[in-house]
Amino acid sequence: MAAVTTSDPQPRPTVVVLDIDGVVADVRHRLRHVEKRPKDWVAFFAAMDDDALLEQGRAVALEAVAAGHAIVYLTGRNEGYRTVTHDWLLRHGLPDGPLVMRGEDDRRPARQFKPGALARIARAAEVVEVVDDDDAVVRALRDAGWNVRHATWMTSDVAAQQTLFEAQEVEGRS
Repeated sequence: MAAVTTSDPQPRPTVVVLDIDGVVADVRHRLRHVEKRPKDWVAFFAAMDDDALLEQGRAVALEAVAAGHAIVYLTGRNEGYRTVTHDWLLRHGLPDGPLVMRGEDDRRPARQFKPGALARIARAAEVVEVVDDDDAVVRALRDAGWNVRHATWMTSDVAAQQTLFEAQEVEGRS
């Protein structure tokens, strides 16, 4: 009689999920386009390729990879900006990883969009940490039981943070 062996199921890959705007990309230079009425969304998005790198966010990404985790980018940017966003990430030395973006016509606040997107990510991998700068997203994800690191490295500029919050939460953009 042959011995029956049981093998452990393959462990699920582990991922750290990073937001882009305000976590790895410094958007402050383009917030002037959406601080006034009417908001100039075309100019706001046209300037995204000029975002500076937020070194603290890059360090988080590199630490996660060094610890053996993959990176998934979860952003409120819509699909129309996939190529410019992907190219920006690579140009700034960030680890490659899937880029989860909102649909072209999705204007839900980030706090509503991101939990569903995160649940889809979690079907394929174990989410060990989410890094986001948006207070409302951080609260929503923590309330749902996710391990969230609040990226506060861009919050010293309160006016800029409020403008970005309004773009993400009120306008359903970014």
